[in-house]
Amino acid sequence: MKKDKKIEAIYLRGLGQSIKEIARTLKVSKSSVSLWVREVNLTKKQKDILLHRGQSGIVSEKRRTTRLFNELNKRNLIINNSKKDIDVIPDYGLKIIGAMLYWAEGRKRGARMVGFSNSDPDMVKIMMRFFREICQVPETKFRAHIHIHSHLCVNDSLKYWSSITKIPTKQFYKTYCVPSISSKGKADSLPNGTLDISVCDVGQFLKIMGWIKGVTEKLIN
Repeated sequence: MKKDKKIEAIYLRGLGQSIKEIARTLKVSKSSVSLWVREVNLTKKQKDILLHRGQSGIVSEKRRTTRLFNELNKRNLIINNSKKDIDVIPDYGLKIIGAMLYWAEGRKRGARMVGFSNSDPDMVKIMMRFFREICQVPETKFRAHIHIHSHLCVNDSLKYWSSITKIPTKQFYKTYCVPSISSKGKADSLPNGTLDISVCDVGQFLKIMGWIKGVTEKLIN
């Protein structure tokens, strides 16, 4: 099998194909192709063609990199300009924002306690401000629960979410670990898992539901 591919590689090299092209065609490594065809002598014309292809590839890659860089700059310019539209947010604004985030990501139907889950650290920080400053939740009532894939480091995740929320690790429930075949060997999109914040207070839960209903009625009616 390998001998056949070596013969084919030598033949393709004689036609003036590059090592990369041959490796792609034969589905073998470039190092193998390089070893097989090292005795093949290319004509000056073939060398010039390969050199031109290589230079064209470099030019194309530079153009692509420049285009991506320019697009990124344009995106950042729009984002940075639109950031200026947001002024200081008063407590009332935080109340509305927190209520809407809870409406989107919080525990609602049939719940008898406050519960909010998310993996975005910035969103979690905003909700902790909402709970502390608007809801006036006592520090001792916060509980946290991490959901994470079993191949990730639980202790690192615990330290991470404790630093984000300022909730002591002793107020965290036992971390829930779940195996993930799909994420094995791949870059982890959620290296610290997902955090669930709980406050056992039915009165506070009903109050947040009231704020959500109030905002909804004001906007719709």
